Amino acid sequence: MSLIDIYIQEVTRRLPEKSREDIALELRSTIEDMLSDDYSEEEVKAVLEKLGNPATLASGYRDQPMHLIGPRYFDVYVTLLKMILPIAVVISLISMIATYFMNYGGEEAVINVALHIMGEGIWRIIEVSMQVFFWLTLVFAILERTDKGKDQNPLTTSLSKWTPDDLKDISYIPKKKAITKFEVFGGLMWTSIWATLYFYAEHLVGVYRGSETGLEFVVPALNHEVLLRYWPIVVVIIGGEIALSLYKLMKGQWTKSIAIVNMVVQVVGTVVFIVIFSNPDLLHPKFLAYIADFKQLETWAVGGVISIFIISAAIAVFDGFRKAKIS
Repeated sequence: MSLIDIYIQEVTRRLPEKSREDIALELRSTIEDMLSDDYSEEEVKAVLEKLGNPATLASGYRDQPMHLIGPRYFDVYVTLLKMILPIAVVISLISMIATYFMNYGGEEAVINVALHIMGEGIWRIIEVSMQVFFWLTLVFAILERTDKGKDQNPLTTSLSKWTPDDLKDISYIPKKKAITKFEVFGGLMWTSIWATLYFYAEHLVGVYRGSETGLEFVVPALNHEVLLRYWPIVVVIIGGEIALSLYKLMKGQWTKSIAIVNMVVQVVGTVVFIVIFSNPDLLHPKFLAYIADFKQLETWAVGGVISIFIISAAIAVFDGFRKAKIS
């Protein structure tokens, strides 16, 4: 992308979503009016230099002032906050899931397990977010008040004065190519849910019936001993999904390398689970006896699960490469 496009992106990304499009059009028109018909890159740099640091220009469009952290450090502060907060949340969620696995006794119903993980996960996210926000804000508030320099121009993330050459180090990320934090956290949450169901399937996956005290677990659907035979490769798949989510978090956009890693994780996971669900001893004997009157249900259930795995993996791989090709 041109320096003009990247400069406009750097200005508008600091503004409220609802006003970005109008300001982007206004700013592009202003820049084009300042350029000659046959402008060069050096002329573009001169115009952008005249307009100044994107953070300073963006602050002029804001409706509210910045008081606690001034313009000089505010952009660095927000950038670090956006970078540190997701990493801290991910580490917290992983540790929470690991602790839950070690302490789980197998007595809770599946609905209680899901609610427990969701509730604990939400609380961890809130707690970690408050801690990171407090300490980072405190550090920058102190830095803001101990900086006695007269130069109040905003600093870049490298704590140096902004120049148009800094735009060359910034990658332009189209909206459809970007990887959102929701996508990353959703992937981690899904990994935690299916991993819990897999390792505690004997207590969670099966037939339930209503009772006066709520849902009562009647018959397990899967043979726990068969599932545990594959635990080493399943742990590798879990690690691969977590690593992929962290990789997405660091890159922030779909690339060819992420699409390839995603394909490997999806293909390996699908093949492994097809092998597991093709095992003739997978279904628990009590469950087979329970559905004895519905002989085709076993075939439908196994075939349906395998079909879902294949279709979802194919969609995920295709979508990854499609987004990686967006320019």
